[in-house]
This record gives sequence, structure tokens and C-alpha cells, in this order.
Amino acid sequence: MRGATGSTNAGAARATPGDMAALLDGSDEGIVLCDAGGVVLLANAAAARLAPEIVPGRPVPPQLDPAGSSTVTYGGRVIRVRTEAAGDHRALYLSEAPSLPRRAEFLLEAARRLFASLHPRRCARAAVDLGTDFLCDLAVVVLPPATNRRVEWIRAVAGHPGPEEGVMPLSTALRVPGLTDALAGLTHGSGGRQDAGAVPDWLLPEGFGPAGDLLVFPLPGNGVPAGAMALVRRAGRPPFDDEALAMVRDLASRAGAALSAASLFREQSAVNAILIDDLLPPDLPEVEGMRLAGRLRSSQQAGAVGGDFYDVYMSETGAGHDSGIGIVERPPLIILGDVCGKGARAAVLAGQVRQSLRALLLLESRPVQLLELLNRSLLASPAPNSYVTLVLAALRVAPDEHVLVDLAVAGHPPPLVLRRDGTVEEAPARGSLLGALKKTVVRPATVDLAPGEVCLLYSDGITEAFGGPTRREMFGEERLKEALASCAGMPVDALVERLEQISSEWLAGGQQDDRALLAVRAGGHDPATGTETGTATVATPGAMTVWAETTG
Repeated sequence: MRGATGSTNAGAARATPGDMAALLDGSDEGIVLCDAGGVVLLANAAAARLAPEIVPGRPVPPQLDPAGSSTVTYGGRVIRVRTEAAGDHRALYLSEAPSLPRRAEFLLEAARRLFASLHPRRCARAAVDLGTDFLCDLAVVVLPPATNRRVEWIRAVAGHPGPEEGVMPLSTALRVPGLTDALAGLTHGSGGRQDAGAVPDWLLPEGFGPAGDLLVFPLPGNGVPAGAMALVRRAGRPPFDDEALAMVRDLASRAGAALSAASLFREQSAVNAILIDDLLPPDLPEVEGMRLAGRLRSSQQAGAVGGDFYDVYMSETGAGHDSGIGIVERPPLIILGDVCGKGARAAVLAGQVRQSLRALLLLESRPVQLLELLNRSLLASPAPNSYVTLVLAALRVAPDEHVLVDLAVAGHPPPLVLRRDGTVEEAPARGSLLGALKKTVVRPATVDLAPGEVCLLYSDGITEAFGGPTRREMFGEERLKEALASCAGMPVDALVERLEQISSEWLAGGQQDDRALLAVRAGGHDPATGTETGTATVATPGAMTVWAETTG
């Protein structure tokens, strides 16, 4: 027979489930027993205190069920988790990490998460996630009200996947105690602590339980509040102590700075988008008797806009110049130019040139006279180095369906003319740079385009592109002429696209300058064939579609 302490002694008292529960509850370490599927079978009081979501019959929150040992942030605490096998079950041992590493980790995480995005709502999501990971059971950010008296809110609950978002009337949101002051940038006299018993229904999700402690803080912004933040701890949990209050103030300050920076970035991006949209080349219109096509590529440093530009000014009733016998209607006008400099400053000057021409066309329509007026305008500009080269081309359709192109060139490469037989000519128009001399010297010229022939305007970013086998050789005018000759018979869109492709292949990933192409082709769109007049498609078996000139 064994002694009184032997487990097989028939007279020995056996431990009851109540004894086991009391034994486990006496431990300062959280103890959780789970089945193989991760469902909680047993949890002591320390585990429930560290993570109220741990309830028998429910799965363990994923954050608290790592493989092996780990340190995780959960419900405002840093918790050390140790996992051990127990037969077919698993035991989790939970303990709260010391407060100093928790504060240090909070500061590191706040810096990493809050400034990882320049999107206001993502910043708000990061803020509420930080709140529930380190400080509280529930965190809500309310963004400043919109003009329609509605507010956006973002809410996170510890142990729940992903923040929730919504929009509600401002009057409903302001039922949260202290939120009115917080949205105005004021902290309540109680240091942010509010009456948890007055929390409105919308703040707490279904099943959350009663609130035990409530803090509401403003999110300071750049001169105006960036929003407000509310943090809630459930009833039964200790209230926010001095250390937690200091961390909440840190969170509010950092979240406000991040939200303010993100909002400012969004506003600047919207303004930039509006300005850039006005600086981008226009959609080319349909012009009777001819076809237009253009391409514009800014340099790698410039981004979306640069110093090269083109534009089209269509005829307007009553617009034109006084010939002495009345007003002569203005024909359509196209321009292609290049301003001094690169990037945003050059793009702004290019936009000013385009708008100046639009205004000057109300008074003058002749290309040479327009260049003289534009030169005077540039000389009067307060901006330094307002130098511009450009080509103006007035487009007239003759009775024989030819297109007459009246050219005026100012310090710019002269246009090239592609004839029907593949011959490439250089237009004889020449002129001096604009914005440098008080008097312009312009030698105009008129080019006669038969149906199918093309006049090409281009910038020096095409011919001065360095590339080729050595990447040190300029593309040059001769290569451009050869490339243009190879495009004889193509529709004008395909022609411009092909020239851009050849130019890009020459650069082969090297340094790029602004590049612009604008072409006008005599002959309009033939609705019967769906092609431009003067061209026809020829399907070559086993090859790509090629373009051939029609014979009339």
C-alpha cells in the first residue's frame, strides 16, 4: 500500500474542477488550453484579464496564437506568448511585458505606421490600429466635417479584423462627450477623460459591452485641427493611468501631424493635377480637309510636363485680321515650340505662351505679326530667361483639296515636308529666337501639300537625342529625314507613332530630353473606307499590316 500522498490510494481525496480553476486563477501568468483546432477549452483569470476575447468555446484570437514563442501587441498591451504541446491539445502561456519596452515599441511603431502613407484615411486607419494594439479596446478617429455637415469616422476594435469606416451627420457624431471641443482643437478641462456612461450607441459596436473609461483628444494639425480621436477601455479593465495618458497624447500629436501632412499633400496633388491638366497638350480636333497627329514626351526629370509644347487654335466666327476691306476669317492655326529650361518652370512658361497666343489671336491672325506681338509680350515678362523657339502654321484648304501651310519660324528647326513619292524637303521658313531681341527677324514660307503629303513640326529633342550604338551620337536631321521618308503613305497617326518609336529606340533607355512631334496631312477622313484619303491598307500574308499610297 502506498502512503497518504499516493495517487492510487483509494481513500485519497480527488481534486474537483473548482479546485483546478482556483489553482489556475492563482497564477499571475495567463494560461489557455486549446484543442487542435485552436478553440479555447479552458482559460484562467489572468488570461481573461490580458485578453477579454479569450472565452471557452471560441477560437483564440489569431494575434495571440503564434507558432512557438513570440511577443505581440494586443489590446493596448505588449504580451509575451509561449506555446507548448499538451498531448492532443496546446497550452498558451501569456504574460504582459514590462512597460518600458512597450513604450519604446509604441514610439517606433507610431513613427513607422503613421508616416508610411500620405493618404488621410490610411493615416487614420493606422492611428486607430495603434490605439487598439497598445492602449485600448476601441479607438475611433473622426475627421473634420465636410461642407455638407457630415463626418467620416474610422473605428478599430481589439481582436477584430480591420478597421471599420463610415459617414454620419455631424450632429450624430457630436453626441460623444468632448468631441465638439476636440474637433475645435480644444482639450477638455479633465485632461481628455470623459464620462464613459454617456457614450452614444454609434461609438461602440454590437457585443462590445459597457465602456469603462473614455478619452477624447484633438488631433492637432497645421493651424487647424486634423480631426479628433476617442479611445475606450471596457468596464472591468483598469482605467488609463498616467503612463497610458502620456502615450495617448503622443499618439494624438503624431496622428495629427501625419493626417495634416497627408491632407496637405492631397490638396497640393489636386492643385497640381488641375495645373498639369491645363499644361498638357490638347486633344487634336478634326479639321476639314486634313488630318492632325501629335506626340509629346517630357524628359525623365520633368515628369508629366516639360518645356516642349504644341497646340491647335481652331477658326472662330469673327476672328481674323482687317485686310482693309473687312475682317478676313482666321484659318486654323497650329504651333509647336520649345521654351528655355526644363521641368515645372519650363512647363509654366510654355503654358503662358499658349495662353498669350490664344489672347493675341483675338486681335491678329497672321503668323509673322503674331510672332512680333508674342516677342514683345515675352520681353515684358518678369520671369527670367523667357526664351522661346516655335513654329506657327496657318492651315488653308485650297479648292483643289491641297492644303496650304503658311509657316513662320522663330529660332526653331524648320518643318519637314514628306511628298507622295517619299521625297523629304526642308521648309525654307526661318526666324530668330523670341524673348531675346527687341526686333524679330522672320522669313515666312508657304508649303503646298497635295493629298497624302505631310508637313512635320518637331522639336530639337528629336534630332539632338544622344544614343545609337555608342550612346554618344546625335540622332540628327538626316536620320529624321530618312525615318520620315520610310513612312510615306502611312496615316498620319501611324507616321507620328513610328517616328516616336524610332527616336525611343535610338535613345535605348539613355538620357531623354523633351520631345514633340506634330504633323498635318492633306486629305481628310474617308467615311466610305474608314481610312484617310490618300492611303489604303494592304494586308500582307504572314506579316503585319502595312500602308501603301493610293494611286488616285
